[in-house]
Amino acid sequence: MSGASGPLAVLLLVLVAAVSASSTGNGESWRAEQERDRVPRVPGQAFNASFAHYAGYVTVSEERGAALFYWFFEAAHDPASKPLVLWLNGGPGCSSIAFGLGEEVGPFHVNADGKGVHMNPYSWNQVANILFIDSPVGVGYSYSNTSADILSNGDERTAKDSLVFLTKWLERFPQYKEREFYLTGESYAGHYVPQLAQAIKRHHEATGDKTINLKGYMVGNALTDDFHDHYGIFQYMWTTGLISDQTYKLLNIFCDFESFVHSSPQCDKILDIASTEAGNIDSYSIFTPTCHSSFASSRNKVVKRLRSVGKMGEQYDPCTEQHSIVYFNLHEVQKVLHVNPVIGKSKWETCSEVINTNWKDCERSVLHIYHELIQYGLRIWMFSGDTDAVIPVTSTRYSIDALKLPTVIPWHAWYDDDGEVGGWTQGYKGLNFVTVRGAGHEVPLHRPKQALTLIKSFLAGSPMPVLSDLRSDM
Repeated sequence: MSGASGPLAVLLLVLVAAVSASSTGNGESWRAEQERDRVPRVPGQAFNASFAHYAGYVTVSEERGAALFYWFFEAAHDPASKPLVLWLNGGPGCSSIAFGLGEEVGPFHVNADGKGVHMNPYSWNQVANILFIDSPVGVGYSYSNTSADILSNGDERTAKDSLVFLTKWLERFPQYKEREFYLTGESYAGHYVPQLAQAIKRHHEATGDKTINLKGYMVGNALTDDFHDHYGIFQYMWTTGLISDQTYKLLNIFCDFESFVHSSPQCDKILDIASTEAGNIDSYSIFTPTCHSSFASSRNKVVKRLRSVGKMGEQYDPCTEQHSIVYFNLHEVQKVLHVNPVIGKSKWETCSEVINTNWKDCERSVLHIYHELIQYGLRIWMFSGDTDAVIPVTSTRYSIDALKLPTVIPWHAWYDDDGEVGGWTQGYKGLNFVTVRGAGHEVPLHRPKQALTLIKSFLAGSPMPVLSDLRSDM
């Protein structure tokens, strides 16, 4: 462990102790732990699932009494041959169970009545074993016995807790040790994912432990760099006709591009004007209908919430988040998912306003982490739904340009299975960028079929399909 010092050294000692403690007990204890976490069937499930799934808690700090909730789904076919993929939602303060699982890439999506679930034909567990985590503590079903924890979350501790979680989870599921592992996520996970990747690689270097066999990561509509994210939003809103020329000019004058998350009072006033001009639309998906309920009113304010998560495809439902609130508050659902009974007594929320407003350390840019991780040779992809006005495609393109990476594959269209343009893509040395046509902030919700094509290409390390690929398959 030479070379490790300060907080990193302490974290590594905790990880070593955790692994040692688990290995001194019954060598087969993990089988009992898996069986304890197995979910036989969830309420309102009117179909049979061909795959096993598990839910429960992993303690990330005995001292703080902090535990993260997970829900894990084995691949639908031959899970032993498939990689392990972690999905994280952002906020900060939003539940991966609510969004990533319940309405995006998970096998089960919540029904419109909030009383059951249906199968997602475009689930990512068709190509991988998928793990969802409610992170950090205080999000979703995750908790801490130290009340101050909920008021002191931030980027650094979230990465540390997630690393401890993964190390301990792999002790419970040792069949996935050294399995190809990929990180994915969206929105504020634009911080979570590269920061966790950095923590994993530094752990590898400091200890030689490669139990977590990280091969790469992919983030969508991701918060990346305060300056470029802000600059890109205002330009996107103006070019799509959401705001006036005058408001666009004032945004550029009064909103400090270096302070994307913590804006000034003057900037806030102009943002309110921009929101009024745009009207009652869903800023996360500007061309789709809004959810007409009191629940959705705050969410549809353009630019008011620049750090949250949010909503096309076949039979698009703009109220999916509301359905999840009903379902995951059901006692019978919480019981079958092995939710801590104490946690079940309080109302489950898709996003925690307390965590969001009390967020501590937030890096202004993670571009330096990209530079570091590219040197490791990781597979790094960024994708962007092009109808999102919260972290739009313009923001992501400016951030990528700031990396100053040479182009390997020029900008071109990619195609879905029906021969329609699915979006556009460009390959850089060390990074691949993909846009998804007609998708909003939650790409797999708005364009599920195209999102499945995306994850297939990413895991295979192959370029997005072009028209000649489809013709050769005919």
